[in-house]
Amino acid sequence: MTAAQLARALGGRRSGEGHVAKCPAHEDNNPSLSIASGDGGKLLIHCHAGCSHLAVIDAIKALGLWPEGFRQNASKCEGGASQKIVATYDYTDEHAQLLYQVCRTDPKGFFQRRPDSHGQWINRGPKDADRVLYRLREVLEAPIVFICEGEKDVETLRDYGFIATTNAGGANAPWLDSYTDVLRGRECIIVPDNDSPGWKRALFITKSLFGVAARTRVFDLPRNIKDISEWFAAGHSEFELITMLEGVHGV
Repeated sequence: MTAAQLARALGGRRSGEGHVAKCPAHEDNNPSLSIASGDGGKLLIHCHAGCSHLAVIDAIKALGLWPEGFRQNASKCEGGASQKIVATYDYTDEHAQLLYQVCRTDPKGFFQRRPDSHGQWINRGPKDADRVLYRLREVLEAPIVFICEGEKDVETLRDYGFIATTNAGGANAPWLDSYTDVLRGRECIIVPDNDSPGWKRALFITKSLFGVAARTRVFDLPRNIKDISEWFAAGHSEFELITMLEGVHGV
């Protein structure tokens, strides 16, 4: 199978010297999968939304599109078979029933998977209608909620005694109306990653929560700090965070 044939099978199109298609490893509203041909007939794939190469190949295989007998090795472009899952983050409903997971891999990458009815995994995230906020059950019971960009930051804040949440997929994942509805009437503190996508996401969430949340504030990290996990790792404390937030005006 050529890159063009795989792209067509995925409903993709030509782009420059290669092809783009919607990534089958996550709910992809805008084509984020690059497909190209390499030396020796290799298929070179890369998901710009952050799915690991292994997750993408597994999703293509699940659709019956990966060429039988096609070589897959540890090369970044040929499938990332050397990638290992180093952390999993469970997304559950309000009754603590597992809906799907975000998996972090080494080398660094992310993919989503959901359980099937046979105790196995489907390496693909859910549809938007089935997506929930991370740590949903805790959020529903909390009057004050921190909103981060990633699950690692949520877990960091929980380690310091705070209730926090995020949505799967990183800064470029859509913020759904259902997320806003869950946060209705709560005080929300948004902690963006210190980069352009992070602040763009924070602005969108702030606008979405306006008139819905009881109060919304944005915690502005120092310019040399990437995220809240790095801020705590630099020696700051939960008491310092609370003190700083007392001086942040909200909407």
